[in-house]
Amino acid sequence: MNNAEGVVAGAKAQPVAEKRTGHRWIVMGLIFCIWAIACADRANFGIALPYLKKEYGITNTQAGLIVSLFSFAYGFVQIPVGLLYKRLSEKTTGFLFSIFMILTSVFTGLMGTTSSVFLLQAYRVGLGLSEGPLGIGCTNVINRWFPAKEKGTATGLWIAASKLGPLIVPSVCIVVIQLWGWREIFYVFAVPGILLAIVWMFTVTNSPSENRFCSEAEQRYIADDTPRQAHGAHASRRNEVAHIPYLDAFNRTRRVAQLETIRQVFGSWNILGVAIGYGCMIGISNIFMSWMPTYLVTVKGFASVKMGFLASAPFIGAVAGNMLGGVISDRLLGGRRKPMMMLGALGTMLMMLLLIDAPDSVAYLGVALMLAGLMLGIGFAGYSAYPMGLATKSTYPTAFGIVNCVGQIGGACAPLVVGILLDKFSWTSVFLYMVGTALLCLLLLFSVAEPIATRRGDGPQARAK
Repeated sequence: MNNAEGVVAGAKAQPVAEKRTGHRWIVMGLIFCIWAIACADRANFGIALPYLKKEYGITNTQAGLIVSLFSFAYGFVQIPVGLLYKRLSEKTTGFLFSIFMILTSVFTGLMGTTSSVFLLQAYRVGLGLSEGPLGIGCTNVINRWFPAKEKGTATGLWIAASKLGPLIVPSVCIVVIQLWGWREIFYVFAVPGILLAIVWMFTVTNSPSENRFCSEAEQRYIADDTPRQAHGAHASRRNEVAHIPYLDAFNRTRRVAQLETIRQVFGSWNILGVAIGYGCMIGISNIFMSWMPTYLVTVKGFASVKMGFLASAPFIGAVAGNMLGGVISDRLLGGRRKPMMMLGALGTMLMMLLLIDAPDSVAYLGVALMLAGLMLGIGFAGYSAYPMGLATKSTYPTAFGIVNCVGQIGGACAPLVVGILLDKFSWTSVFLYMVGTALLCLLLLFSVAEPIATRRGDGPQARAK
């Protein structure tokens, strides 16, 4: 063998560097589509509500109760499902996710078959119980499929999907109503969820290590880019959050020990405080979703086309806010979640004040509602990503279950409160109610810490919150 042949043979003998796949972004795309459809399934009720009130002769308070039943049921299952995800194997949780998506679509379709207020209430409860596990399932998959530096962005995309669903609902519903009627709204929205659930079964597992489409290089990238799995001094420096003195003093940024047990999760004020604040913001979002079409038709007197555009405006802003908040949190703020959450609460409060006695102008209302949605959405990703900085991957489903449970139950009260306020007062009281809840959220966020997580025993600075 000559020298040249030896070099060629040696080159062939060298292992070829394994290509890092990007399957996590395909998973993210499916999460985005599934969650958008799921949130559309709950939002379409708001467009049908004026027709339902007329057909069944129900009051504002009764209508608010029907809207709220979904959120009460949704919130009720959060903690049990969080504990269930923690106990079950990864393959089983992936299968359950698909089953719950199918059930969500089934109950959506059943809404179109109602013949009484009782059935309307029962199907709304069924929809909440079915859709409730999907939120925890989505965030659990994000937590396992994305490295720390991408979790805020991924969570922002997931939250953006929750606003994309309500964004497309008014336009689709108006077309369906004009072609067929209000019942057909629910039939049309039931189909995509079933199809996506089938795709999920064959494409996604709960963990990258179980997925045949995810290369070992991508699995290492996902696993090794987390602070608690970093090795050596260089890795520790790489994962250290850069100090921003004035922001960190205002933000209460500090080292806290990770919540490694269920007992620690339930005893954390950081988790509970964020959960109550989340309930305040979900309540405002639920009001936009369920009552805004009625406000635009009955108070402002807009026809269906203008109503459809304006009802979508908050969610146009919210989609942009969700993605923007996640990216800023990851790339500019070093993974800090509280600044965007506090900005969202403050901005929402100011926009609600501007909407009191707003003029009957499409341009004014369009801009104001879009900016309100932007402020409402810019902090939403933080409520899901915040527990990731406190809990381990094992306890995260329970931590997020608490945040989502308290958040959804708090948010469930808002549509009912609106119905009661409208039967006794006017829409001014509704906007003032939203100002008050946004202010409460801001005060709660001031009371919790921004965590820089460490393992217990890593140093004297580590302490549980």
